[in-house]
Amino acid sequence: MSTASIETLKDVASVEVSPDRLPSATHEEILNGLTTDIYFIRTRDLLDHMGLLNAPVVAEVFARRSGIFAGVEETARLLRGKNVRIDAVPEGTPFKPKDTLMRLTGPYGAFGMYETTLLGMLASSTGWATAARECVEAAAGKPVLCFGARHVHPAVAPVMERIAVKVGGCAGASCILGAKLLGQNPSGTIPHAAILMAGDTLKLAKVYDEITPAGETRVVLVDTFKDESEEALRVAQALGAHLGAIRLDTPSERGGVGPELIREVRYRLDMAGFKHVKIVATGGLTPERIRVLSEAGADTFGVGSYICHGAQIDMTLDLKEVDGKPVAKRGRLPGPLDNPLLVRV
Repeated sequence: MSTASIETLKDVASVEVSPDRLPSATHEEILNGLTTDIYFIRTRDLLDHMGLLNAPVVAEVFARRSGIFAGVEETARLLRGKNVRIDAVPEGTPFKPKDTLMRLTGPYGAFGMYETTLLGMLASSTGWATAARECVEAAAGKPVLCFGARHVHPAVAPVMERIAVKVGGCAGASCILGAKLLGQNPSGTIPHAAILMAGDTLKLAKVYDEITPAGETRVVLVDTFKDESEEALRVAQALGAHLGAIRLDTPSERGGVGPELIREVRYRLDMAGFKHVKIVATGGLTPERIRVLSEAGADTFGVGSYICHGAQIDMTLDLKEVDGKPVAKRGRLPGPLDNPLLVRV
């Protein structure tokens, strides 16, 4: 389809979409306005007819609940070259309900049509950052890895994992593109599928050790076929100093990864002389479970669903000033509302 900018209802009517394409929006389609709500395009037509489309305005964004602010960089890229001044709270900043988080100053026609898009960026990113930060704080200094790509649409997976690391504080991400956008190598080892295909954990672990470059940490799953403690010892004895960690991902059907399991595996590894082998815990982790498992002896946490399904923090954009005059809808305060944390982007 054409990637020409959408500015009028006539432009919308001319859009043709192939039924064979993936339904996710391309970068060009986002930048050209195809992911906005139609009423913002109708607004452009109406205001243009009235000679008001490019009236100078001030707009502000706020949320109704607290969180960790994120999405500023993406919003700035969306509005790059639009003659819009952006002032915002720095990414990673905690905020309270109704705090002014972002202020846009410029001609309404330069950014009004992007209201849907930029609010979606901010709401999603802030939700992911807030959930990730909760996990990181629960881990109290131990690494948290973001494994959430499988739980969201692939079009947004790298956005989510980038935010979880860059703003939320996670130590790494499993999504290849998400990690590369951060200048990192993706984090991850081997799935159960590889072990099931090999037919034996130890068999695969030996091959894994053989083909993995020196200096790269070996982390082996130990919950596929045998008792976790037994499997951990088999792998540790075979790989010795090469083994960096074992990963526990016991399914809920077998009791899941609990503190008792962590303590037993840690105790048996230590007793056998493998104190250097760390324990990575994964599988439906939440901040509460991270605290409990950390106390039991887990060293690293892989978190997926809690981060990616973190409640999106809805954002609202209000016009606060039109042509130099304070304005507001009923129930809101007219005129810009100051927040000393705002900085020019």
